[in-house]
Amino acid sequence: MRVLGTMTVGAALACGACSTLPEPAPSPVVMIQTDLGTMSVALALDHAPLTVCNFLRYATDGDYDGGSFFRTVVRQTNTANPNPIDVIQAATPRGSDDDSQPPIPLERTRDTGLRHRAGAISMARGGPDTATSSFFIVTQDTPSLDFGGARNPDGQGFAAFGRLIGGLDVARRIQASPADGQEQLTPPIAIRSVRLVGVVPAQCRP
Repeated sequence: MRVLGTMTVGAALACGACSTLPEPAPSPVVMIQTDLGTMSVALALDHAPLTVCNFLRYATDGDYDGGSFFRTVVRQTNTANPNPIDVIQAATPRGSDDDSQPPIPLERTRDTGLRHRAGAISMARGGPDTATSSFFIVTQDTPSLDFGGARNPDGQGFAAFGRLIGGLDVARRIQASPADGQEQLTPPIAIRSVRLVGVVPAQCRP
């Protein structure tokens, strides 16, 4: 049998139907507009559907509009913790404990395959299965936030659910803004709007 590169003719013919397979659905994209610039986020709906749909419920209801990035953590100044991190944390105008939607199950990075690399977006939480509205963006690779990492004593990590595809420089600018000794930005960086580009994915509709 003749060989086409590393593929046999038979295999090539059998793969003729491959071109008719549907393309994977594009990742939903959200634009986060702040006073220091705009960040675009591709949401990993296929990996973390519960977390993505929860975030989109808040976003499409306009709950983040008028909120802020209120916290910055920089590893160089976070030496009191043996597992320092680089993140900025956001909240709705009602604060980081805004639970106008029910808390969601924790989608662990062990199960989703996502990682807290530079540009990842993830959910803040207390205990497992307690995340509601507050999210954070990672500005440098921070594996201690993944499942099995030691940033949280329970070792369950945090639910990464997407990544920046534009605006990492904006996130780092926010991180470098003035803050007090309690990691609170002074003043907080206002969120003007959080908008989904396109329509709500079918998986996230009521």
